[in-house]
Amino acid sequence: MPIARHAGIPPSVLASRVRRGRRLLVAATVLAAAGPASAQTGPPAEPPADWEATAIDYSNVPYPHPVSYLDVEVYGNDYRLAYMDVAPAGTPNRQTVVLFHGMNFFAAGFRPTIETLRNEGFRVIAIDRLGFGRSSKPIIHYNLHIPARNAKRLLDVLGIERAAIVGHSMGGMVATRFASTYPETTTHVAMVNQIGLTDSRPGREWTDADENYASVLDGTTYQSVLRGHMRYYPNGWRPEYLEWVKVQYGLTLSGDWPRMARVRAAQRAILYEDPVVYEWQHIATKALVIGGAEDRLVADYPALARNVAEQLQNAQLVIFPEVGHSPQFEIPERFHAELIRFLRSDPDEPADRSWRETDVGRPPGS
Repeated sequence: MPIARHAGIPPSVLASRVRRGRRLLVAATVLAAAGPASAQTGPPAEPPADWEATAIDYSNVPYPHPVSYLDVEVYGNDYRLAYMDVAPAGTPNRQTVVLFHGMNFFAAGFRPTIETLRNEGFRVIAIDRLGFGRSSKPIIHYNLHIPARNAKRLLDVLGIERAAIVGHSMGGMVATRFASTYPETTTHVAMVNQIGLTDSRPGREWTDADENYASVLDGTTYQSVLRGHMRYYPNGWRPEYLEWVKVQYGLTLSGDWPRMARVRAAQRAILYEDPVVYEWQHIATKALVIGGAEDRLVADYPALARNVAEQLQNAQLVIFPEVGHSPQFEIPERFHAELIRFLRSDPDEPADRSWRETDVGRPPGS
């Protein structure tokens, strides 16, 4: 049976792929599997007593580089978009990379990637989307057009005509929307364990904003935040992962948590209300679909990732066996080597499509 080329893959197919997904031990570019990372220690069962509230503007959260701000207008109101504009270390290669973070992170979460890229000569723009990090936290109806347009405005202000776009998790959805909307600006686009790989609306009832808000407000605890982050790492927990739990859980300790809960609820709604699955086929920009095979956020990431790569007009597919949702943390050296190799490639040359000759993501016998 050929791989599904449709945006919405039937649940029965997804279920069968889950059963075989564990057997995937081959990378799309025939990458050698590394041994599983060993967990140093388990996370604390309860939040440490010395944890403090995270300020709604993240003013008490350290960032690896100075933060600047751009005034942006959305729905007739003025807000501030926070970003880090990090100069290359050493000899510049005259390439700029824009980084889009996921739902449970913010621009500073790209710290390892920023440092690796700048040391390779890239200029790096890491953006806090509205509703995250040090950017404004408006209670508005969010969609993916807002961060894409804000990023384009930022590039215009900075005098950057063309840039590579990299997005992780929900940031991959933003990267898709940006590349689809601004192809003339996008030299490369990389989607790292992107979510939103299917259209989730068929057979699923819409939930209104107040219901979403109540769910976030009352349902967010230390344990729920920790569980969410633990899902990212199939090879066990490392102490450094707790930093991101601390920041996210700390929001619930602030007097601004009710406002922040509304913002997060509105961001969650994007997944249902603003799918990107119908845009891949229109993207001709050189693309990289890359991620860990054991991503627990979706049913059979390799199959879904292959589906994305097949729909894109000019894509390379790289799958890391036995790695989860955040390869930039689990296997930073291997992940960044593949990312840099792609970003250095000529944007006008065809992508490496050798993955089409492999069985990565294919159903057995197809």
